[in-house]
Amino acid sequence: MTSRPRTAALTLLCAAQFVVVLDATIVAVALPEMRRSLGMEPAALQWILTAYALTFGGLLVAAGRAADLFGRRRLLTAGLIVFGGASLACALAPSGTALVAARAAQGIGAAIQAPAAFALLAATFSDPEARRRAVGWWTAAAAGGGASGWLLGGVLVQTFGWPAVFFVNVPLCAAGVMLVPRLLAESRADGERQRLDLAGAVTVTAGLALLVHGLTRVDAPQAAASLAGAVLALAAFSRIERRAEAPILPAWTLRRPGFAVANGVAVALCATTTGAMFLAILYQQEVLHRSALEVGLWCAPFNLAVIAGSLVRWRWSPRVVMAGGLATVAGGAVVLATLSPAALPAAFVMMGAGLGCASVASTASGTAALPDGAQGIASGVLTAGAQIGSAIGVALLVALAGPVGYRGALAAAAAATIAIAAYMHARREAAYTVGGPLRT
Repeated sequence: MTSRPRTAALTLLCAAQFVVVLDATIVAVALPEMRRSLGMEPAALQWILTAYALTFGGLLVAAGRAADLFGRRRLLTAGLIVFGGASLACALAPSGTALVAARAAQGIGAAIQAPAAFALLAATFSDPEARRRAVGWWTAAAAGGGASGWLLGGVLVQTFGWPAVFFVNVPLCAAGVMLVPRLLAESRADGERQRLDLAGAVTVTAGLALLVHGLTRVDAPQAAASLAGAVLALAAFSRIERRAEAPILPAWTLRRPGFAVANGVAVALCATTTGAMFLAILYQQEVLHRSALEVGLWCAPFNLAVIAGSLVRWRWSPRVVMAGGLATVAGGAVVLATLSPAALPAAFVMMGAGLGCASVASTASGTAALPDGAQGIASGVLTAGAQIGSAIGVALLVALAGPVGYRGALAAAAAATIAIAAYMHARREAAYTVGGPLRT
């Protein structure tokens, strides 16, 4: 494939990721308008966000494995169709219940789409350095989706009303469905039976969905039951996998050098940055009394720094980049813990830059640790880890903020990140390289 078609393919795949991330933030801005239009109770509003998170986080691992087995291009096309159709259903929803159901369907489409898109990216860019650059653009696209959501959502809601935040996805998905067969070649795992372990798919999906639900609703009475159900479902999944002829998550994937480390870093990064940014948003709204649009503008340096950090070219080992990124995130959390309004932009820039660099290193090294036939499951596991990390970070830091305040919770996040960065730096083994020979 020549450079021009490869660039077009990368643009298409990054656009698919942009839409998935955009839909999380753009909807949050429209919640007050949805409540007034559909007559929803305040407590029901959170399900517009939670329904998407549950199906998205729960299905990622099974969908990643399905992409490897049945064809990544086929699954990407299916995901775009489901996501676009569900977006149209959201925009036309006559009631809050219908909207929540359509949001759950949107999450299903996103879960099918995301790991397939990344697996196609890995297949298209097989050279380590080219893949690292492609992963950088992929991460930048995700950050751009997060950054654009606040502003684009505000403009669309104010100009056209809340259905516009869903209508905008429909033409994008339709264009993607038409372009996928023209720009991307089909790829799948060679030499494997095209049979998905349904029992494993059901148990891992239920386990991850219950885990995300329990972590995101940790203050609710049903949180303990959700977490207990998650433990039981994941235990059943582990038992099923040991006996399955074609397991969802083959045991050899977790034994690959670097894969477990990359996933641990993904969890740690999202736990720290998502939790800290959530507290920063609450602080600006509750203490500084800033509007949603003002908060979005003040948080924009974080997203822009993620984009910049994602595109930085580095020649060190992944271990060094991950440790350095975590240390930079920790430094930003320390600055953020001062709770000085003037220091917020500097804190956001440090945290965003560290997140961008470390995310690219984690994603690139995690996928490089597995053979090309397992890129779908690699992406599914990494993305699921990030989702779980975000839920853990928000749950723990919000719980800490009660007894010790914003400053104490942010200081705890900084201390935990410093400890993880020190551990990463102390690891002397790195059985893989990304972007050149190891330099430690």
